[in-house]
Amino acid sequence: MDTWVRPIRRGWVVRGEVPGPDVDEFAEPGAVTAALASPAGAGDTLLAAQHPARTPNALAKGLGLADAVPQARATLARLRARHYRSLSGFVAAYRIEGRDAAASGVLGMVDVRGLTAGAAHVRHTEEVYPEVVAERAAVLAGLGCATSAALLVPVDDGAGLSGAVESACAGRPDVSTVDRAGRVHELWVVPSGTVQERLVRAASARDLLVADGNHRVAAAAATGSLLALITDGPRLGIGAIHRVLAGTGLTADRLTEAWRTAGLEVTPSPDRSPPSSPGIAVVLAGETALRVRLPADDPLVIDHEVVERMLFSQALDLAPDGPQVRPLPPGAPVPPEADAVVQLAPVPFETVRAVHAAGRRMPRKATYFTPKPRGGLVLAEL
Repeated sequence: MDTWVRPIRRGWVVRGEVPGPDVDEFAEPGAVTAALASPAGAGDTLLAAQHPARTPNALAKGLGLADAVPQARATLARLRARHYRSLSGFVAAYRIEGRDAAASGVLGMVDVRGLTAGAAHVRHTEEVYPEVVAERAAVLAGLGCATSAALLVPVDDGAGLSGAVESACAGRPDVSTVDRAGRVHELWVVPSGTVQERLVRAASARDLLVADGNHRVAAAAATGSLLALITDGPRLGIGAIHRVLAGTGLTADRLTEAWRTAGLEVTPSPDRSPPSSPGIAVVLAGETALRVRLPADDPLVIDHEVVERMLFSQALDLAPDGPQVRPLPPGAPVPPEADAVVQLAPVPFETVRAVHAAGRRMPRKATYFTPKPRGGLVLAEL
């Protein structure tokens, strides 16, 4: 059997907690900068190694990414010496338990060569921001080490994967930690042998789509190897990623006029809650809430695409990937400079798979899968 999930040739497993602020939780550069400037971000942290040009020291000296990467390598070397143990030839059985979601999977290296080719076993689900990919790729190349894992799921029912993982979760876990959402992350190191071979075969049994980490996958394409958690649940959730309009000066009245002129049905709404099903956007602009009905001619065109094309680009002349349009993940605070928040319904998992099966991609930052692997528990040499 051809396997594209492989053991970690050389890696490091954390002892205790990952040092510093939680990694992989900051979508905006400003949030990363603020975290690194906080008391929790002082000293050597994994977040500083991942974002070396945003540390207080780099900003004070005016260092660009290329100049800051050597400092990141030194930081990572100290972190590995103090907080990690070195291992070779292993995968990990990984289990996440929370009240809202649960997942069991295999943490290992995934072959992403030929990512854009028809025969690739791992496929993107969303478009990406090229500048984010370039930055991540530069850090990966500079560190020579993957510090966080993408989340991959089978393109169809991956029967047998969860069972194989659970059978490997025996005895006391090598790592046990709780994230900010209260989910418990447990990890068992699986060395070479029959159990590892069974896990690798189960994880490679189906082609995979990217549930979380499209930018990480694109950045890893240059090296050909990706650190990833492959899971089929059993309880994966998908939250909605909303959109924030900032720096536009647009008010509720001006938005209503522009969208109605574009032929959209816009009505004031007493309910400020996000929509629970596709086809509607609920827009918060100051004290006003607007309900916008979204055209649905193609079942493979999700609400995010309609909003970016019709509400932003055509009606408001705003670039969907420009600085005035920002993603807003679940639970993230609305920035104080926001003019409006466009709230969208979660994309059903069936739609995600259907878009993938049709060979298409969703817009950037459309889905928020949970639970995610916690960054920094395992590092992998590239």
